[in-house]
Amino acid sequence: MHFTDDELLNFDAHGAAPLPASTTEGFVENDGARIWHAVYGSGPAVILLHGGLGNAGNWGHQVPAFVQAGRTVVVIDSRGHGRSTRDAGPFSYERMAGDVLAVMDHLGLEKAALVGWSDGACTALILADKNPKRVAGVFFFACNMDPGGTLDFKPTPLIDRCFSRHGKDYAALSATPDDFATFVADVGRMMATEPNYTTSQLRGIRVPVAVVIGEHDEFIRQDHADYLALSIPGAELVVLAGVGHFAPLQRPVQFNREVRRFLDRVR
Repeated sequence: MHFTDDELLNFDAHGAAPLPASTTEGFVENDGARIWHAVYGSGPAVILLHGGLGNAGNWGHQVPAFVQAGRTVVVIDSRGHGRSTRDAGPFSYERMAGDVLAVMDHLGLEKAALVGWSDGACTALILADKNPKRVAGVFFFACNMDPGGTLDFKPTPLIDRCFSRHGKDYAALSATPDDFATFVADVGRMMATEPNYTTSQLRGIRVPVAVVIGEHDEFIRQDHADYLALSIPGAELVVLAGVGHFAPLQRPVQFNREVRRFLDRVR
C-alpha cells in the first residue's frame, strides 16, 4: 500500500519521513551565509531544492527512492532556512542559485540534475539559465517565473497545517529559532517581487526542463505552467493528477515516479 497524506495531517504532526544517514554533511560559506547540505548514495548527481519556508528534511520521502535508483542525492537548506544562516541582506532567488553553485563547487560536482519545488524550482531554473554547463536538467515543480503566474492566496486547513510544521521545524533547526515571524515576512517580500522572467528570457534557456504542476495547485496558475512549457525550448508539461502544491508529501510514490522518469531522460 502506497503512503499518502493528502491533507498533510501526518506532515503537521510528525514532519516528512526522516532523512537517512548521509555520506557527508556540513556547511559551505558563501555570500554572507553558511549553507547546510548533505550527500547520500552514489551515481549521477541530483540536487533537491525545497520550497519557501521549508527545509531539506521535507525531501524525506524522496532521498531513499533516488538513492535506490542509483543516484548521488544532494539536499540543501536554502539560505536562512533550516540549518543554513543568512546575512542582513534581502532574500533573492539569484543569491540562492549562487549558494547551490557554491555547494556544487565544494563537493566537486561538475554537473547535476536539479529537482526544484516551489521556490526551489525558481532557484533551479535561474541557476540553469545562468550556468547551463553545470546543469543536466531541471524538474521544475509548482512555481512561477513572473508575478502573473500566481493565484490569489486563499487560506485552507491544509495550508495552515503546512505552515504549522514549517514553524516547528524552524524553531528546532534554525540558528535564530525565535525569528520565524521575521523570516516569513522577509521570504514573503521576495515571493511578492520575484522572479520577473520575460518570455524572451525563458526562450533562452538551453537545458532539458520538465514543467510540473499538481492538478489542484493552491498557489500557481495552471495556464502559467502551460505558458512556461510553451516558452522554454523543448520543455515538457506534466500535470500530476489528484494532488496540489505539496505532492512530494501528499503522494510521494506518484511524484517520485515522474522525477525518476525525467532523470532517466536527462541521464
